[in-house]
Amino acid sequence: MSIFIFAIGALGYGGLEILFRGYTHWTMMLTGGSCLLTLHYFNQQFPHTSVLLKAAGGAVIITIYEFAVGLVVNLWYGWKVWDYSLLPGNILGQVCPIFTGLWFFLCLGLALVYKLYPHPR
Repeated sequence: MSIFIFAIGALGYGGLEILFRGYTHWTMMLTGGSCLLTLHYFNQQFPHTSVLLKAAGGAVIITIYEFAVGLVVNLWYGWKVWDYSLLPGNILGQVCPIFTGLWFFLCLGLALVYKLYPHPR
């Protein structure tokens, strides 16, 4: 099941990037898969938590992944996969409040799915 969830996250996030940016990078697919798998376990761990709190927690989780991966692929390796340095409130050009807000709404949808269709532990 974990491989399936990872694959959905990898392909789903890669597809979203292609849809909105016109391209993606293989590291973003790995990050998308890792994020969805982490969010899956997060939602299972806290089944009775409100969807708003789950969405906020999910946004923080994704932002942490984004920052960590950005430090490696953009700043350490210099691959320039993304750069938020022109966006307000950014941290080292890797994360910014605008995208954390987008992750919140993405996670809100995921939390609602988990609420409507609970998964057995």
